[in-house]
This record gives sequence, C-alpha cells and structure tokens, in this order.
Amino acid sequence: MLATMMYGAGDVRVEERPEPTILKPTDAIIRLSASCICGSDLWPYRGSNPITEPLAMGHEYCGIVVDVGSDVKSVKPGQFVVGSFCISDNTCPHCQCGFQSSCEQREFMTGAQAPLARVPLADGTLVATDEVPPDDLIPSLLAVSDVLGTGWYAADAARVKPGSTALVVGDGAVGLMGVLAAKQMGATRIIAMSRHKTRQELALEFGATDIIAERGSEGIAQLRKMTRNVGADAVLECVGTRESMMQALECARPGSMIGYVGVPHGVELDGQQLFFAQKGMLGGPAPVRRFLPHLMDLVLTRKIQPGRVFDLELPLADVARGYRAMDQREAIKVLLRT
Repeated sequence: MLATMMYGAGDVRVEERPEPTILKPTDAIIRLSASCICGSDLWPYRGSNPITEPLAMGHEYCGIVVDVGSDVKSVKPGQFVVGSFCISDNTCPHCQCGFQSSCEQREFMTGAQAPLARVPLADGTLVATDEVPPDDLIPSLLAVSDVLGTGWYAADAARVKPGSTALVVGDGAVGLMGVLAAKQMGATRIIAMSRHKTRQELALEFGATDIIAERGSEGIAQLRKMTRNVGADAVLECVGTRESMMQALECARPGSMIGYVGVPHGVELDGQQLFFAQKGMLGGPAPVRRFLPHLMDLVLTRKIQPGRVFDLELPLADVARGYRAMDQREAIKVLLRT
C-alpha cells in the first residue's frame, strides 16, 4: 500500500509499505475513511524535532474495522470507529481518572496517513458508531480523533464555564477548535487572537465574539482594555512557543486557569513570576478518549461541524503538497483521501 513517510526536514514521501497486520491479540486493523495532516507534524517537518530514522506519519484516524485480534471484544469487523491519537487501555488508574493520555500502557498512534492502519489496545482506544455514518460527516468525525479533542481539552483544562470570558491564543486548527469548545461550554465572550482574515472568519463562525489581531505587548494591552484590565477568566494556549505562553500568562486574570495544548518548544517559565501571578496551568497531550463518546454524539446529531476546519482536500499521493500548504499557512488543515 502507499503510505506517508518523513525522512527529514521538508522531506515527505509517499511510498510502498507493507500492509499492517495483527501483531498482538489486542490490535485492530482499520481501513481509513480519511486521514489528515496535524499541526504537530510540522515540528519535525520544519526541523524542530530531530529525525533519526524514517517516520511513518499520521495519528488522526477514523474508518472501518477490517480485522481484530483474539482478545478484542468491544469492536468487530465492519464497524465504523474513531480512536484517539493516544493509545490507551482505558482501565489503568490514570485512565479511570480521565487521563487516558497518561495511560500506563500509553503509545502514540502512527502510520495513519495511509489506506490501512494498525490500532493497538483497540478495546481501550476505539469507539464504534451504531451505523456507518454518511460521507459528509467523515471530516467532522476525523476531527474528533485529535484536533477537536485537543481544542476541547484546552477549554476543559482552562475551566471554561457558562458566562465566562475565554481567550484563545493561536488561530491554527487546534485554536479554532478551542473556540468551538468554549462556545459549547457556555462562554459568553470568546476572544480569538488571530491576524489572518480567513481564520478570523472561521473563528467567528465557530463562536468567537471578538478578534484581537495584535500580538505581543500590543495584543496584551488590547486584551486588558477589552476586559477593563481584569484579564480573561479562562485562557486556551494552542501554539506551544515561548511567545504564545507568555501572552497567555499575561492575559489570564489572577485565579484563572490556562489550558495549554501546544507542544512546547523553547518554553521556560520563571518560578517567581508564576508564584506571584496566582494563575493555574494544566495541559499536555489531550485525553481525547475521555471526550470521544460525547464529541462523536455532537457530530452525529449535527450539533457541531468541526470538519469545517479542513480547508484543503487532497489525495494521499499529493501529501507532500499538503505539508507545504500547511507549512506556508496556505491551508489551515489538510484532509487526505486514499
């Protein structure tokens, strides 16, 4: 089968690879209905993460089960499933507390930018639908697997509450999903920080009430002006750079929470600053499995359309073009069809 491999910075190839097989009795093999490129895939693509050997790319997935191991009980061939990018058994103490992304058997999904993928710990990772969904819902169900689940976790970790003011730092796909999540959680004011018109428009569509185009000190000053110098009740940090984290800290009011889901690169925090700021922080890899049933239901009942975040669809054979488009900010998020 054709699959996506990354050999180095800027070097993404589609090449023939063996089809996945059952390696453990807890595995499942699924045929992808669609896959996509994640913003986190751009870190190694841009050379920020070292690549010591070719990487099988892709960790966002949904599709039809074609085979299962002998121990798999919760899903069966023919069912449509969505899974988390974090593989988990969903039974360990951390999973039971809702942090499946810290599962004692945690793995990170790979190889999903392909027609077929192997999913370890299928019983704990996959959630099946009652029926195979219509094709127009596939993009939104794919979004649940990571980008929506991650934006949702940012809002959950930031403790967005009904009537609150939420600030979203970052206008990439995760930030836009954070806007959608904050709206669903009842925030009455949602401020999106974005300098790009198409992303601003999508943020407004997803529920943003205000846009701040400025960054750095000017952006912070604008946020303080908008909140009468109080700051935001909840801050979603969806980038992962030092600048975005500092912006989040400066914009959060005392006693608030910052939900940070951007993979940190070059972020160092000062203990004295944190001590006197009196602002809480919770983040990390999103426990998408905790949210899967609820988010899938919202999509299946057509209450939300997170699939709107995909603004470019390409065949798998053109995946290198998709990486270039996202790297150059010509696309927010690229959907891949095999």
